[in-house]
Amino acid sequence: MADTLLDIEPGLARLAPAVGAQLRGLRTPLHERILETVRAAMRAQGRSLTGGQGRGLALGVRTAVDAFVDAVAEPARDLAATRAVFHELGRTEYREGHRVDALRAVLTLGGREIWAFLVAHTTAAGPAPTDLYVVAGALFGYVDALAGAAAEGYLDEQRDAAQDWATTRRRLITLLVQPQPPADAALRAAADAARWPLPRTVAVLSVDGDDAEHLGRTIGGGAIATVIDDVVRIVLPDPDLPGRLDRARQALTGRRAALGPSVALGRARLSYRISGRALALRRDGVLPADPVVGDEHLLTLVLRWEPGLADHLADACLTPLAGLRPAARRALAETLHGWLRRQGQVVAVAEDLHTHPQTVRYRMRRLRDLFGTDLDDPDRRLVLHLALRHRLGEGRDREGAAAR
Repeated sequence: MADTLLDIEPGLARLAPAVGAQLRGLRTPLHERILETVRAAMRAQGRSLTGGQGRGLALGVRTAVDAFVDAVAEPARDLAATRAVFHELGRTEYREGHRVDALRAVLTLGGREIWAFLVAHTTAAGPAPTDLYVVAGALFGYVDALAGAAAEGYLDEQRDAAQDWATTRRRLITLLVQPQPPADAALRAAADAARWPLPRTVAVLSVDGDDAEHLGRTIGGGAIATVIDDVVRIVLPDPDLPGRLDRARQALTGRRAALGPSVALGRARLSYRISGRALALRRDGVLPADPVVGDEHLLTLVLRWEPGLADHLADACLTPLAGLRPAARRALAETLHGWLRRQGQVVAVAEDLHTHPQTVRYRMRRLRDLFGTDLDDPDRRLVLHLALRHRLGEGRDREGAAAR
């Protein structure tokens, strides 16, 4: 908005002082005329001038009229205070849930009424028509400037509200996924602040990117989202409702993403951690497809949850194979892995490995020499199975990553 009315209409500098004095004399009837016009316009919008918003608009009308008639008399008069009033009215319009163009429409109508009033009260003694045209240019430029200040206020409030909502949602999501489950009272308070009805179950999505607000809105269904550790985290309420996960998958088409399991609200951290780890493994090329569904890769997640731990497990458990040549080590490892998977069914193992059953039997004799009673202990067999799955899968992962 311009600093003065003279900035809006330089011709005001040539007006006779009597013009300004005449307008000042019309101040009180102008108030009444414009307030009545604004009341009628508000009623047409289904609103009234009662309550806080109504009092604010009434103040705005008086301020606008007073500032205008005083500025015609003193064109260099600062309009900052008037600009601040309409900037705050724009903020109030947003908070009250109205459209910014509703206030603009009222301002435009008020400007026309001021002009009609001035024309009706022009006497033969003045002001001259040329002076009236200058006043008209100042008036309608002034109305546009006030509308601009209101629009700025509206947009400022909208931006601040968006930032407040983002902060509120982030606080709620952080509370849900913290290491210790939050107290019921704290969780209810955070959910109330975010206007988020507490669901019985949730699932957490982790998505590469920083467009949390857009993704939460696109997925819908009450999803809330924020960015934590440079990853978008989306909390999806009641994920098992029909169609809810399907819509989430559609919204994530073409995005690198991972879905944690559906869990009770108090266990949201588990879903959060699984989705986050699955996303990290997806980035590394270990897990395929987008979005990765964590529940479909739990064994891989367990083996790779703590970096380096599965490697240590494999090194420790497969020490008997360490002294063999690479080809022999690989052949025996694949045979033992197949034997454990097939629960000792030699023929099935041979079919899986595309070799002769006698070859499998020969290799198993060698493996018994190497591992001894470990092959008869259920717990040791489980550990060997995990170690072999990791070690043999590691080679496949490297080959797959190279191919990709």
